[in-house]
Amino acid sequence: MTTIERIKIIEASCKQVGRGVFFSTLIIVASFLPVFLLEGQEGKLFGPLAWTKTFILAIDAILAVTLAPVLISFFLKGKLRTDDHNPLNRGLERIYRPILNWCVTWRKTTLAINIVALLISIPLMLSLGSEFMPPLDEGTILFMPVTQPDVSNAEAKQLLQVQDKIIKSVPEVANVLGKAGRANTATDNSPISMTETIILLKPKDQWRKGLKKEDIINELNAKLQIPGVVNGWTQPIINRINMLSTGIRTDVGLKVYGQNLDTINALSNRMKQALTGLNGVKDLYVDPITGGKYLDIQVNKDAIGRYGLSVDEVNEVVESALGGMNLTTTVEGRQRFSVNARLAQDCRNNLEAIKRTLVQTPNNGPIPLSSVADIRISDGPAMIQSENALLRGTVLFNVRDRDLGSTVKEAQDKLNTLVKTLPKGYYIEWSGQYENLIRAEHTLKLILPIVLIIIFACLYFAFHSIREAFFSLISIPFALIGGAYMVYFFGVHLSVAVAVGFIALFGIAVETGIVMVIYLNDAMQQLVALRGNSKETITREDLREYVMNGAVKRLRPKLMTVCVALFGLVPVLWAAGTGSDVMRPIVLPMIGGVLTSSTHILLVTPLIFLMVKEYELRKHGKLEILEVKE
Repeated sequence: MTTIERIKIIEASCKQVGRGVFFSTLIIVASFLPVFLLEGQEGKLFGPLAWTKTFILAIDAILAVTLAPVLISFFLKGKLRTDDHNPLNRGLERIYRPILNWCVTWRKTTLAINIVALLISIPLMLSLGSEFMPPLDEGTILFMPVTQPDVSNAEAKQLLQVQDKIIKSVPEVANVLGKAGRANTATDNSPISMTETIILLKPKDQWRKGLKKEDIINELNAKLQIPGVVNGWTQPIINRINMLSTGIRTDVGLKVYGQNLDTINALSNRMKQALTGLNGVKDLYVDPITGGKYLDIQVNKDAIGRYGLSVDEVNEVVESALGGMNLTTTVEGRQRFSVNARLAQDCRNNLEAIKRTLVQTPNNGPIPLSSVADIRISDGPAMIQSENALLRGTVLFNVRDRDLGSTVKEAQDKLNTLVKTLPKGYYIEWSGQYENLIRAEHTLKLILPIVLIIIFACLYFAFHSIREAFFSLISIPFALIGGAYMVYFFGVHLSVAVAVGFIALFGIAVETGIVMVIYLNDAMQQLVALRGNSKETITREDLREYVMNGAVKRLRPKLMTVCVALFGLVPVLWAAGTGSDVMRPIVLPMIGGVLTSSTHILLVTPLIFLMVKEYELRKHGKLEILEVKE
């Protein structure tokens, strides 16, 4: 073989697959369109994945049609051998050809098996739970209990110390750090009744045998059942993300809007009572908006008139004795601090001492404050929360031992009757991770039909045939079979991560289907060149022989594609480091889908192609052949 002949063969081969490579790349990029349109947390997490894969595929497509032929012309020299000389390829063909022959012979059985497998996967998918994102194990635990709004500083401090001591008694806990109230920042509005304790765990190889993180949380929760305290368990990073994105510090929050705090609090407690005992609902409590204790000092105007005092003079005494009088300002470098003076804590830490606070009168000397004012402790709002120009209360809970979607759905069903009887001007809104889940689902449902239309258009332009495009597109649901089985048997809930895995699988399935159809059409071109394009010269046996030869010709590159995908993805199943919780739901549908789509494309696609060509030959008297154009 001369150099010119070898280059012409390379050129013809590149033309044969060039169109398929280009449109396969375009289809994979189009399949990632839903990922590009994701918002919020999910968009920031999976956006870089989509962009990286898109850029890699774009460069890969350019190199495949430009650099690859040049490199082949340089290195593909000497004596060239056919596939039959490769012992591994011969062994695979010996296995593949009889199986394909059986499928072609028993057509109805083959199609029935695939359809039954597809039908079984549908209830499996419907039985799966749903969640926004798979929980990422941060390696630490955030304990966020809430106590009574009127707790004192001393009681909060003592409570924090007791809790930390109990937590440290668990062998898997390395260190404990807790705080009560707000931090030294204007962005932290935590009341003194809410404490935050960060629990650092020891490495997993130092844990008790068979223990999981959920078991540690359950053990800690059982030990920390303190009267007047509602426990809450989460993780530091996801807690901050939830609070910044939704204003809810738990997995799910039920926001109650209205005009009156007391009514909102009553409705919130009724909803909490309705949700108590619901499977999956943990750490359920009402964010306290009432129950705060206030020192209420009402000036008695008749009394101050008898003593010759004014309201302002009494208020000045209260301000200086209890609140503190600003005396001066101290300068320490760039910082300025005010210096205040007020009564000692012993004189203002109980109601009787405050009543004995002296007020100087013009004519009668000092008199107790209780002589000119009514002093009492009154209830009031612990913290006023508002949103959308309305007062707001929240019912908060986490979801454990169950998926988020079904838990919230059951909770909504239980509250339907109560919601219908809400007073006028009051309504509820579900928030937290569930809010993100609904947003992501809405985006995916909106864009997926558009993506399927784009993929179908790409297939049409690749083959210039609606029939070929349709039969290439039907490989997608059969690719979902393995993905659905893998997700089901590994017990993974449907989430944005699983959706991204299925989206990546779409592109792989269509790509491999395109190349298989190209090889089958190449076999048809060889048949037409040898026998002519007429039903008088082409028999059913000829069609069957050439379709099988075209499919066998595709065996080695197809298996190489599958092996590369599996070798890159399977190790993720055994990964145990940080981030594996998110990666595993992505690769599970891809691994299962690659296996079933490969089986479908190797066995069912040639069968369907043969049936279509037999129909064309019988109906039109000739075959419709895909012409490869430059």
